[in-house]
Amino acid sequence: MDIKVIIVEDNDTIRNGLSFIIDATEGMRTLTTFSNVEDYITNLPNFNPDVILMDIGLPGKNGIEGVKETVKIYPNSIILMQTVYEDSEKIFDALCAGASGYLLKKTPPAKMVEAIRDAHSGGSPMSSSIARMVVTNLKNKGFNTKDSDILLTDREKEILQDLTRGNSYKMIADNLNLSIDTIRYHISKIYKKLHVHNQSEAVAIALKKNLV
Repeated sequence: MDIKVIIVEDNDTIRNGLSFIIDATEGMRTLTTFSNVEDYITNLPNFNPDVILMDIGLPGKNGIEGVKETVKIYPNSIILMQTVYEDSEKIFDALCAGASGYLLKKTPPAKMVEAIRDAHSGGSPMSSSIARMVVTNLKNKGFNTKDSDILLTDREKEILQDLTRGNSYKMIADNLNLSIDTIRYHISKIYKKLHVHNQSEAVAIALKKNLV
């Protein structure tokens, strides 16, 4: 089954290039493309994408607003943000809004394809430099979790460490000889203990608190 992708990008060259790369990759195809959030949100209910590539700096509503609107329609959407700059504030806001990962537009095509597959498999593609930015923003915004509340089992620590490495659920399951459903169960418990709602926040807390 192909991974179905929607692209939201206002630069014609970049948008067409991404579409070409995706359609030329076995196991992937571009469902459709949009140049702005307004048209994208209006038409999104007509599609059922597996992964959405969303530019942050869009005309009209920006990509962060696009993420917020997307999760209202598809709460479990897999959204990879793209931008030219490593803007820590925008990165933090996009991830907190519900984005699954963050890619710079200079990312090589092979890495872009790998990131789409990784996200589709449950991973959260994000470079270590971006992870550090998220941690910094968590500190600046006063986002805090009491150390006494964090009582992870050895298995949960193993899984959390794999999450910080950007491993997908399937990769973690294979590494630990467990089923994906078991991994999902452990991750849901990790999120509850860390008081977070997504993988990006879990990774940030793990790095901030030196849990792995």
